[in-house]
Amino acid sequence: MKFERIAVIAERELALGFKLIGVNDSFIADGNEAVNLFMKFMDSKTYNLIMVSESVKMHMSSAVKRLADSSMFPLVVFIPLPGKETGAESIEVLAKTVLGVDIKGLVK
Repeated sequence: MKFERIAVIAERELALGFKLIGVNDSFIADGNEAVNLFMKFMDSKTYNLIMVSESVKMHMSSAVKRLADSSMFPLVVFIPLPGKETGAESIEVLAKTVLGVDIKGLVK
């Protein structure tokens, strides 16, 4: 699958980091504002991939979480916060796997 349109919804540091590696549609948002933006993108079908900060999950209703977890178009990936142990893949592994970009050394 080729991801032609990618959106990132995250805290300032994550959103700017993705902007630096070429994801132009990176949006700084948190809490309910991030959830509203996420739903807007889901409804619009504009993006093939929506990457959302893991911290946004706690603001999502169970129905929105189910929607995110089961969606294939767009594909939804939750981004772990740098330095947080979540058991999830690191942001470096996510960028390499999803975007094909090696950002080791760029993300601290």
